[in-house]
Amino acid sequence: MNKEDLLDYITIFDLDWSVWVKLLLMILLVVLIGVAIYDRFIQRKNQLLINFPLIGRLRYFFYLLRNPMRQYFGDETFYDSFEKIEWINKSARKENPYLSFSPSKPYGNQKILFKHANFVKEVDEVDKELSVVFGEKRKIPYVSKSIIGRSAMSDGAISPEGTRAFSIGSFRGKFPINTGEGGLTSNFFAPLNLQDCSSPCLEIKKGTWFARMVYRILRFITNKEVSQRVYKKMVIRQKDIGTFIFDNKKLVYYRINWTKPLEQFPPMVPTGLPDIILQIGSGLYGVRDANGEFDEERYKKVMRFCRMTEIKLAQGAKQTGGKLLAEKVNADIAYYRGIPAHQDLISPNRFPFAQDMETFFDFISRLQALSDKPVGFKIVISTKDDFEDYAKAMKQRKEEGKSITDFLTIDGGDGGSATAPLEMMSKIGLPIRESLRIVDEVLTQYGLRDEIKIIAAEKVLTPDDVVELLCYGADFINIARGFMISAGCIRARECSGAGGRNCPVGLATMDPIKRSRYLVLQKGKHVANYHNELIYGVRSLLAVMGKSNTSELGMDDLIYHN
Repeated sequence: MNKEDLLDYITIFDLDWSVWVKLLLMILLVVLIGVAIYDRFIQRKNQLLINFPLIGRLRYFFYLLRNPMRQYFGDETFYDSFEKIEWINKSARKENPYLSFSPSKPYGNQKILFKHANFVKEVDEVDKELSVVFGEKRKIPYVSKSIIGRSAMSDGAISPEGTRAFSIGSFRGKFPINTGEGGLTSNFFAPLNLQDCSSPCLEIKKGTWFARMVYRILRFITNKEVSQRVYKKMVIRQKDIGTFIFDNKKLVYYRINWTKPLEQFPPMVPTGLPDIILQIGSGLYGVRDANGEFDEERYKKVMRFCRMTEIKLAQGAKQTGGKLLAEKVNADIAYYRGIPAHQDLISPNRFPFAQDMETFFDFISRLQALSDKPVGFKIVISTKDDFEDYAKAMKQRKEEGKSITDFLTIDGGDGGSATAPLEMMSKIGLPIRESLRIVDEVLTQYGLRDEIKIIAAEKVLTPDDVVELLCYGADFINIARGFMISAGCIRARECSGAGGRNCPVGLATMDPIKRSRYLVLQKGKHVANYHNELIYGVRSLLAVMGKSNTSELGMDDLIYHN
């Protein structure tokens, strides 16, 4: 092309801006006409679009924005008041969470208030260490360092990066974390360094000198997230990339090799791990063999890293087996759970060892003997009579010299779930407060209350929620959505991955692009900050109520307000 031709070619594009605008408008008009013709005369799946081409599509556009945008323009009725959500976000960022004025409706729909002491205490006079002892009769009881824990969330339902952030937050905040029914995965080991656990059960991958040099250079000019991502691709095979954890001190990757013999697993929980509560669901994920049956040896290996076991019989909004859609069942999750990848994972409704009371409690005793650690189970209460069936069975076992459960996790019928049938979300199970009254009363009546700790869970967000459930009889509080919000959840309600719509922040999705942008280390700090502010808020409430410890709380500390 000679000079004259080149100038002619450039001149073609050297147009006035108004011409470009007209061209773009013409293109847009052609596209809209094409869509209108398609809607009116070609497609025969949507009646609305036949009658209202183009305009009808606005309905679906705004409908698409309804959930993600709801919290910005509507009342926070689904997650409680806006002030509570803001309190969580400020606490997570370590900002001052105090309000300048009371909420717009100071009492709102609250029917229960706390009694103010005639002579209050200073916060420093309240016990700094609030803890609970689980399984006092077990060989290895669990003494929690907090009265608050992160409720069950499976790795897989939560992204691997999200699980790592929660684990780091749990370790920093010194509160326990429940694995969820997905079982124990490498991501719960995120805070662990090899200097805290040099066990031969670990499979270790070390990068070449070139890979380590690349990591150090990237670490210097970028940040930890980017440098680790690149380094991991250089060290780990693609099919295994999601199952290894990074040791930032020795610059190696490691994971548990479950095929190693039990003798090669650490006899005690390594000091670098958070306090992990293993949950076993109806699918027996993480403690099953190749045939899907309970594997005693695998369970004993897993419990070398966990503090106690929770069997999930039921969960608030999800009275069925767990549901993980195919969009989330990637190769890593298939590896951890021992199931096919890229298929919907629907767990059985019934726990395999829960055909009757005797079979169920025999299985609990079996787990206690295998682990020497506390074992409990999670249920939802429907009626007092139904719960009495459990109490009668445990009382009989106690009289026969057999072991009983060490704790009960009571989930309110309004408890949340990312993937649950709509018809079950608010129609099955009693709310948590009524459930706690029944459980506390029945266990006391049958002489079992002193031996069984009660964990409560249902829509707990702020310190006043915690104190209220403690007054109703709970010993310990599990929190899910509050921790989710502290870890970055914006309440878009796209956790399930259905229809290709994924969590926009990368917290509850297996979408690789969104996951890669999730700030693991920052969110781990935010999770710990939220927990610490919760504990401080609880101690502040105890002070004005004249209490030194949560064990002093009871129903007499509540005022019923009409």
